[in-house]
Amino acid sequence: MVNATKGLFITCDIPMAQFIINMNAALPASQKFIIHVLDNTHLFVQPHAAEMIRSAVQEFRDQNSYEKPN
Repeated sequence: MVNATKGLFITCDIPMAQFIINMNAALPASQKFIIHVLDNTHLFVQPHAAEMIRSAVQEFRDQNSYEKPN
């Protein structure tokens, strides 16, 4: 018998995958969203976490980007 799980497949670079894995590890067990880490650049996560991941990644990028002073 086959067991199927609905989820979201994420492809990213290694540092961003580590950021998402660390974000998941910081949550309590009841709120963890990673279903399976497939390899260094691919994650399978619960679909309800998509917007949370997207906003955390955007905030991380905003904090770590350089803008040339005027």
